[in-house]
Formats: sequence, structure tokens, C-alpha cells
Amino acid sequence: MAGSSLLALIDDIATVLDDVAVLTKVAAKKTAGVLGDDLALNAQQVTGVAADRELPVVLAVAKGSLINKAILVPAALAIGAFVPVAITPLLMIGGAFLCYEGFEKVAHRLLHTEQEDEAHRAELVQAITDPKIDLVAFERDKIKGAVRTDFILSAEIIAITLGTVADVRFATQVAVLTGIALAMTVGVYGLVAGIVKLDDAGLHLSRQSSPAQQSLGRGILVAAPWLMKTLSVAGTAAMFLVGGGILTHGVPVLHHHIEDMTAGAGAVLGAIVPSLANAVVGIVAGAIVLGVVTAVKKALGRDKDGH
Repeated sequence: MAGSSLLALIDDIATVLDDVAVLTKVAAKKTAGVLGDDLALNAQQVTGVAADRELPVVLAVAKGSLINKAILVPAALAIGAFVPVAITPLLMIGGAFLCYEGFEKVAHRLLHTEQEDEAHRAELVQAITDPKIDLVAFERDKIKGAVRTDFILSAEIIAITLGTVADVRFATQVAVLTGIALAMTVGVYGLVAGIVKLDDAGLHLSRQSSPAQQSLGRGILVAAPWLMKTLSVAGTAAMFLVGGGILTHGVPVLHHHIEDMTAGAGAVLGAIVPSLANAVVGIVAGAIVLGVVTAVKKALGRDKDGH
């Protein structure tokens, strides 16, 4: 009797662990779209920090990210347990915000010239080299800004993960949400630390006596800026795909229409068409939200000015 009970318990534990593994993989795939942007944004946040302070700043932001997730994971579990009807609206808000962020980046790229961006970078460098600047306060502001950005991106990741595990037992939800939170934090900031030190590694190798090491170092120095650009572009595209996908799944009519479009299509079209449809929905939604936000900002600006 005791033996059979023990075997049943072991079987239950194995089932839970299997569910956790499967759902964690599913959640990781869904949240991977935010990862590219998360990497690019956090790597950019370190821009302007002294080379010997880059890793301490990344570590400080990683600690802030863990605190963010320590707040967000219990909040998500509470919502799932007591207000499950709020999960879909929260996902829709998160999806709309992703689309808005993506379209804002595209709009900025279209409306601002490279000369304006270079001028902004030059101003940043000049400000940093100014001896009057309090570098401790500057670094502290950088960390605070990065942690605020991380809170938004972490909220998106947790919301998407919560939607994935909404229908499973509470213990599985805890395991998956905690696992995703830890994996994303370690993964993102481990990669960010590597990215921000790429140029230093390239410079070190380029100064070695070995021609092979010199070539590798020069290659890294050339590739590092392109890596940042690639991450930024991939992250923006992923925002439209992930955000649009969340919105289409939240609107049954739209979701069924996309399914009807791919009915009878081959494997290739069956994979491409839904992604393209999600991207189009994401772009349109992003444009609408950006328009509304811009109009509200202008209206508030007029009110403050008394016009």
C-alpha cells in the first residue's frame, strides 16, 4: 500500500516536471520575441559608461531585474488565481504596447536623420568627458533608467508566460513563471555583459603579436556595431510579430479569419501567412496607438501651456 502510494507520488512529480519542461519551452518560444529587443535596449543603456564600469553597471541592472521579477511573478500568480478574466485584457494591453514600441522605433528611424542621431551621440560623449559631470550620479541614472526599461519588458514576458500557463495547476504556474524569470534574467544580462565587452575583446586581440589574433580582433571590432544593429532590427520585427500575434489571438473573429486564409495551404504558406498577418496587425495597431499617444501628449501640452 505504502509502496503503491510512493509510486503514485513519484508519477505525479514526474508528470508535473514534464508539464513544467514542456510549458517552459512553449513560454520561452513565445517570449523570445521580446528577447532581441531586451538585449539591444539593455546593451544601449550602458552606452557612455566608462569601460571599467560597464560590467558593474550590468550587474547592478541585473539585480534590479531580479527585484522587478520578484514583484511581477507573485502579482501574475495572484491575477491568475483570483482574477483570471484579467489575463486576456492584460495580454492585449501588453501586445498593444509591444506594437507601439515597435512602431515608435520605426517612426523615429524615418523621421530622424543619421546626422541628428550622430549629433546626439556627440553630445553624449562631450557630456561624459566634461570634468564637471558627476559620473557617479550619471551612472546611477543609467542604472535607474535601465531598470525601469527592464520592468516594462519583464512585465511583457511575465504576461505572455502567464497566458501560456493559465489553464494548468498552480504549482506548475509557479515553476514555469519562476523558471522563465530566472532564465531570462541570467540569459539576457549574461549576453549583455558579453556584448558590451565585445569591443574591448576585439581591441585586446588586435594588439596581440599573432596575425591570426589581430585579424580576429579587427573582425570583432567591425562586427560589434553590426551585431547591435541586427539585434535592434530583429527585436523591432519580433515586437510586431509577437504583439500582433497576441492581438489576433485575443480577437476570435480575426484569429479565425487568419486560420481560414491558411486552410488547405501547404506547410510553407501555412507557416508564413499567419506570421505576415500578425506582423501587419502589429504594424497597424502600433501606428494607431502611437497616433493616440501623440495626440494625448499634444493635448496635455496645450492644457499645461494654457492654450
